[in-house]
Formats: sequence, C-alpha cells, structure tokens
Amino acid sequence: METSLHRQLKSHYAASDEQTEVQVDSYRIDAVDGDELIEIQHASLAALRSKTAKLLKSHRVRIVKPIIATKYLVKLDGKGGNIVSRRRSPKRGSLLDLFDELIYFREIFPHRRLTIEAVLVDVEERRYPGHGRRRRWRRRDHEVEDQRLLEVHGKKRLRTARDLRALLGVRLPKPFHTGHLAKQLGVERWFAQRIAYCLRHAGTVDEVGKQGNTRLYQFARRSAAA
Repeated sequence: METSLHRQLKSHYAASDEQTEVQVDSYRIDAVDGDELIEIQHASLAALRSKTAKLLKSHRVRIVKPIIATKYLVKLDGKGGNIVSRRRSPKRGSLLDLFDELIYFREIFPHRRLTIEAVLVDVEERRYPGHGRRRRWRRRDHEVEDQRLLEVHGKKRLRTARDLRALLGVRLPKPFHTGHLAKQLGVERWFAQRIAYCLRHAGTVDEVGKQGNTRLYQFARRSAAA
C-alpha cells in the first residue's frame, strides 16, 4: 500500500501532477522532472539496483532516499480508529545512513547520469494493534496504517566520489584507518569499516598499505578538491 509520505514526496519532486506514475520503457517511474527520472525509495536501494542500471543506459536518474530524522508514533485503538497516544521514537536517522545503502549500489555509483539524493524528514507513523503475526524472529504487535510527512529538514545530493568525501565532514590523518574514521564520526568500528568499503569502491579513497592487520587509506587525488 502506498503511504501518504510516498505520495507527498512524489508531488514534491514531479514537475506537475501529470508527471507522476509515468511509464518509461517497461518501467513505471514515480516522478519525472524534465528529462530526469525520479524514483523515491523508502526500502533498501538493493531493490532498485537492476532497474536503475538498465535506465541509466539512456536516461538521467535521481534516486530519492528519505532518511527519517524524527519519527512520531501515533497509536490508534483500531484501523482507522481514534488516537490513543502519541510519542517520539528514540531512533534518529542521519546522512551517514546512506553508506548502509551505497553498499548495494557499489557497482553503479558514481555514474555520470545518476544522482542519489538523501532527504532528511520528520514523519508521523500511525499504528493500530496487530494480530500477533510472526515476523522472522519476533512477533509484531502492531500494523502500520500510514506514514505522513511532517517536515523536510534538508537534502544532500551525491553525484561524484568527492561528494562522498564531503558527506563525511571530518578531518582525518594521512593515511587513516577505520579506527580514526569511527572516532571522528562517532560511530562503531564495524560501521566505519562499511563506510571505508563504500569509499574505496566509489574511488573516493585508495588503500595504501597496512598497519599490522589494519588497512590504511588515503583520499584519492580525484576527490582531493572536495
């Protein structure tokens, strides 16, 4: 089921209402703005990998990835029912979450026709009691009725390897390892390793040696202007 959030973002990016849900080649595209095809992807980018690779052969493509900065959870007494409570979720997203997605686009990004745009948003998620259906390893106690856009805080567009360097926004030693990256970004070491993996595949950094078993990196000259 399409959420209000998805519809709101389609209207935000389309040149007009007629430029949403447009058929291009054998695909349905969320929105079109001029000669650019826009896909809004809430789930993992992995699901768009094959479609994007085929469209890039002859089209400019922008992938819009909403990142939820703040989520307000609205509990209903039933489907379409009355509001019981409203609270803010403790989970918060950040632009660094993009690196979790870029792992699945490492063979595509960067590409001269591709733009990946992260949109930081606040949303309201309306829920009602579920039926105890098992979801993988746990039992879900609610169903999501809808998600609604409350506010857009900002956008970050990625087109080139140097854009990834700018996304980090920290100073690092020369050379650096993932321990340095984790400390400067305030993230766990395993996530810093994931970031380094994406940077290397995009051509943002080069692997320049080892310190014991730890890989050392250096920003590539082609991204030095960032």
